[in-house]
Amino acid sequence: MKFDVVSFGSAVVDVFVDTDVAEKNNSISYQVGGKILIKELKFDIGGGGTNTAAAFSRLGFKTGCICKVGDDGNGEKILELLKKENVDFLGEIEKNSKSGYSIILDSKGGDRTILTYKGANDEISIKDIKKFKTKWLYLSSLLGKSFETQKKLAGIMKKRGTKIAFNPSSYLIKNKNLNSILKITDVLVLNKEEAEMLMAKNSDKRERDLLNGLYNLTKGIVVITDKDRLIKCYDGNKKFFLKPNKVKVVERTGAGDAFASGFVAGRIVGKPVKECLKLGLRESESVIRHFGAKNNLLRFKLR
Repeated sequence: MKFDVVSFGSAVVDVFVDTDVAEKNNSISYQVGGKILIKELKFDIGGGGTNTAAAFSRLGFKTGCICKVGDDGNGEKILELLKKENVDFLGEIEKNSKSGYSIILDSKGGDRTILTYKGANDEISIKDIKKFKTKWLYLSSLLGKSFETQKKLAGIMKKRGTKIAFNPSSYLIKNKNLNSILKITDVLVLNKEEAEMLMAKNSDKRERDLLNGLYNLTKGIVVITDKDRLIKCYDGNKKFFLKPNKVKVVERTGAGDAFASGFVAGRIVGKPVKECLKLGLRESESVIRHFGAKNNLLRFKLR
């Protein structure tokens, strides 16, 4: 099988819990021993692997998704979603295993805290992956055996001419050495918190500029998002900046995946960096205006 892009990441069932609790001091607090009424309860399919795969597919790309699900009802729902989005499942169904599950605690201010059970997501080995060829490989955060498999697969695919995009999370940056992937990454997308964490862990302490420091780690294009503040990017020759628009935030889950997949989609078709930034922003702003990580992803032929 030959693809334009293959996403390798998590697949989970998301349950959105809206308690209408207000944020205070950058936290969402629930009283110990209390009982809090749920204002609204919604279910969706999420995870970096399925979110980005759906985004790529809706933009007209031949797309595959490497993930792992259990032989349970949630696994069936995840596979149904991939089929509906016209994404080829390149992973494995694990017998006697549970699929990933996330509880998303939404706050009154539009932000959220996520409790995630990884389940089968962290148990992907090379033998679980169907054979494929692809122009681009997109890596989102996985831990355990799956992260080691990502490293191995990325190295193999890079030698075959595949471009690598990488979107590591804070917990991955904190717990793993990412240098082997960073060295072969063509596009690195992070939020500001993740960028600062990666810089502090790996870069020369004398280098205070995030873009310069991270570019020295990867030599690929570096993109840093910061919610509704300035988006920054560096391709080794020129720095780019893009200010987000003022939009009403309904729910932020999936915004990072939407932005990253939009940016990478632009690179797949050879768009200039500035246009890729604009496409990523369009994707993320479309997603945060609505509930769910996929419900309002853009749908048009990018080619």
